[in-house]
Amino acid sequence: MQIRHQTIATNGIRMHIAEAGEGPAVLLCHGFPEAWHSWRHQITALAGAGFRAIAPDMRGYGGTEAPAAVEDYTILHLVGDMVGLLEALGLGQAVIVGHDWGAPVAWNAALLRPDRFRAVAGLSVPYAPRGPVSPFEALRRAGRHRFYQLHFQAPGLAEAELERDPTLTLRRTFWSLSGDPPEAERWNPDLPEGGFLASLHEPPALPAWLPEAELALYAESYRRTGFRGGLNWYRNIERNWALMAPFLGAPVRVPGLFIAGKRDPVLGWAGRALEALPQAVPELRGRVLVETAGHWVQQEAAAEVNAALIGFLKGL
Repeated sequence: MQIRHQTIATNGIRMHIAEAGEGPAVLLCHGFPEAWHSWRHQITALAGAGFRAIAPDMRGYGGTEAPAAVEDYTILHLVGDMVGLLEALGLGQAVIVGHDWGAPVAWNAALLRPDRFRAVAGLSVPYAPRGPVSPFEALRRAGRHRFYQLHFQAPGLAEAELERDPTLTLRRTFWSLSGDPPEAERWNPDLPEGGFLASLHEPPALPAWLPEAELALYAESYRRTGFRGGLNWYRNIERNWALMAPFLGAPVRVPGLFIAGKRDPVLGWAGRALEALPQAVPELRGRVLVETAGHWVQQEAAAEVNAALIGFLKGL
């Protein structure tokens, strides 16, 4: 199945997209630190199942523009990019799927524009309606002053750390948050004094789901762009909370699906949101937890994720 590439204009930026197939549109939103090709297994499977799979490099990543201002990466910008993508391609509607940071984009796209996004699937990060306390205030109250998202706030600090050796950064990040490490080496989001890289372990060998050539593609991309675009998403967490005040407690009302790896460290702090998902997404069609997978579930367990997504899509 041939993957097609093009650059479109959306929401004031130029965005690179990869796509394959014809039929109902499925929009695939990647997370950090990834790129469109984190969906390589899903693009071809969805195309083969009769869908048009569209995977952009998200704002600040890969072949897509990276605005300089931190405040140009709010959730409203990110959802606006996806609405603009549909406009650029002449599409009235799509099912939107997101992984990691792409999951909040997908959930909020479905929340804000159910007329354009007729269903939603979130991978690794469950939907949590906007609450009465900001995320960082909640961390402070819990005494979690070294949570990794706080470490990413100061512009330039995390960039210098992660960009020193992009191959090492990515190799250790993908390994440490996956389902592969032994229990003693599983990632802890409350960082040691040494910073983010100090929280990660060196793999004994690359796992089967991350071939050397794929890691090299990621590393080449980040050597070219740096990590600032993706980090700026984290620098809008508090701003997003303020902007979403009109949607306090609002549920997502289109059909939804959640998929995650049982060994995903994110479930360690998102467990309450996972339990509450049937209330937050009243038309939830399923919660699929893959036994051996970690955070990179669509790469670690491609067959299981593809089956779940295609079953969900065909049931709409």
